[in-house]
Amino acid sequence: MLQALRKEELTQLLTRALRDPRGFGGRKVEIAPDMLEMIAAFANGDARTALSTLEMVVLNADETGGALTVTPELLEQCLSRKSLLYDKTGEEHYNLISALHKSMRNSDPDAAVYWLARMLEAGEDPLYVARRVTRFASEDVGLADPRALEIAVAAYQACHFIGMPECTVHLTQAVVYLSMAPKSNALYTAYESAKRDALTQLAEPVPLVIRNAPTRLMKELDYGKGYQYAHDAQDKLTNMQCLPDSLLGRTYYRPTEQGVEAKYKARLEQIKAWKRRHGAPE
Repeated sequence: MLQALRKEELTQLLTRALRDPRGFGGRKVEIAPDMLEMIAAFANGDARTALSTLEMVVLNADETGGALTVTPELLEQCLSRKSLLYDKTGEEHYNLISALHKSMRNSDPDAAVYWLARMLEAGEDPLYVARRVTRFASEDVGLADPRALEIAVAAYQACHFIGMPECTVHLTQAVVYLSMAPKSNALYTAYESAKRDALTQLAEPVPLVIRNAPTRLMKELDYGKGYQYAHDAQDKLTNMQCLPDSLLGRTYYRPTEQGVEAKYKARLEQIKAWKRRHGAPE
C-alpha cells in the first residue's frame, strides 16, 4: 500500500515540477513559496493531486511580460473545495463505506455522519450510499425496528428525486436513525443459514400438501391434497408440514430481544407451543 507523502516532500516535488523541462521548466512561473506549501497541504499526501493542482493554477495564471503570475486570489479559487483522499474505484472507497456501516452498527451517529460527509463531499454518488444504507436497515436493524427499512428506502427516493447537495440531509436523517435504532442481525443470519442448507443439502421436492395444483393431472397426483387454509383455523395455525422431511425441526429465524423484535420472539414461542400441543411438525 502506498504511503501518503509528507507536506515537505510534496513541496519539494512541486518545486522540481516548476524547474524540470518535463513540467514547467520551459516557462517563467512566479509563485510564492508559501503558495507551494498551501498546495502541498491541500493535496493531503497525494502527489497526483498536488501536481494536478499546480497545473491548474499555472494554466489559469495571468501572463504579464512573459511571466505567469499566480496570485493569492487565483490560488484561493482553485483550493476552494477541500481535496479528500478518495478513489471511488479503489481501496479507500471500500474503507469509507465500511467505516460508515460499522459506525452505524456500533450506534455511533456522530462517526456515521462524519463518514457520510467524507464520501459525499468527495463526490460519491448519493444513490450508492443510499443503497448501502438500505441494506444496513435489514441486515443490522431488521425487525428490531421495522420502520428502519421504510426510512432508508424513503432516503433513497429523496436522493433520486432531488440529488446533491440537497439530498445530504435526507441521507443524514437515515444514517442517524439507523445508528440510534435497536440492532438485530436475525434476518441476515436466517437467510445465510437457509442459503447454506439450500446449497449443500439434498434438493428435496416440495411437500405435496403445499404444491400448486392448477391442472387435473396434478390434482390426480395429489398435488395440494390435504392443504389447510390457515385463515380458516381459529388460531390461524395448522399442523401442516411445510419443510422437506430432512429439514424438519430446522430453525433459521432466531429473533432477539431487541426493540419490536421481542414481540416476534414471543409470537414465535406461542406458535411453537401450539405446534407441540397439536402434534404439528416444527
